[in-house]
Amino acid sequence: MIKNKRIFITGGAGFIANTLISNLIEENTIIVFDNFHRDTISNSIFAKHKNLTIIKGDVLDKELLTKSMEGAEIVVHAAGIAGIDTVIKDPVKTMTVNMIGTANALEAARINQVSDRFIDFSTSEIFGSMAFKSTEKDETVSGSAGEARWTYAVSKLAGEHLTHAYHAQYKLPTVTVRPFNVYGPGQTGEGAMQIFIKKALKNEEIFINGDGSQIRAWCYVDDFVDCLMRCLENPKAVGESFNLGNARAVITTLGLAQTVCRVLNSKSEIKFRDQLSADIELRIPSVKKTEELLGFKAKVDLEEGIIRTAEYFKSL
Repeated sequence: MIKNKRIFITGGAGFIANTLISNLIEENTIIVFDNFHRDTISNSIFAKHKNLTIIKGDVLDKELLTKSMEGAEIVVHAAGIAGIDTVIKDPVKTMTVNMIGTANALEAARINQVSDRFIDFSTSEIFGSMAFKSTEKDETVSGSAGEARWTYAVSKLAGEHLTHAYHAQYKLPTVTVRPFNVYGPGQTGEGAMQIFIKKALKNEEIFINGDGSQIRAWCYVDDFVDCLMRCLENPKAVGESFNLGNARAVITTLGLAQTVCRVLNSKSEIKFRDQLSADIELRIPSVKKTEELLGFKAKVDLEEGIIRTAEYFKSL
């Protein structure tokens, strides 16, 4: 149990961070550092909590980031550019924020002598277009230069290497997590799950990029944060990388759209269009390491997760 800690979260206005905050805010001091490009926290029940401080800032502002992190014992670096639409529109910003922003966060943590944990958010995309039961030690893929999807993956992979380097060289207590298709209440942006659910609730057309045969493993946000908490608490996590996902909740993109429509009793019509860029054909993690080292197993199956997420969007 984490108590009486000063916890600094970059990208803290995002939906994953919001769920993490709900686990920590009663017993700890939380500092959210975010440019509010996406915002889940302002309308959350924690927005005015006495233990929460919000600083509007950018991870590219190294001076403000370092000063804001003063006194932090735990840092969760969740800030980053994500979403294929965004990456295509602004590949330079994607690379800059994900690489320089991570470098700034790590250096700020070193300067401020962060003692307990530095959590770096990477991505499952580093395993390339075909990732079946990928383990943490499997080779990563950089992809062809200039292809939008790999621009994102390479920027995150560079952050991973630098995070490990800070652990090796400066003994910074780092942990890298690789999210595998996390979804749930409060999600914003371009994630397929929340787009499908929002469309289904309104009986609007659902569009799939490509033929819908792409296979994903979907992880509900409560499960993801459960594992994240173990990364924060368990000393065995330090210096390690972890695939965080639900290897049971596996489905094609077309199957996901059909399941969303069935579970929500929607009359939405499913239509297909050309892919935006290179796609991930198969993405399923091996979760053996999180189970053996951290004792984690995902609990929320796909249909239950869809229902919970839909209830959230209905309530808005």
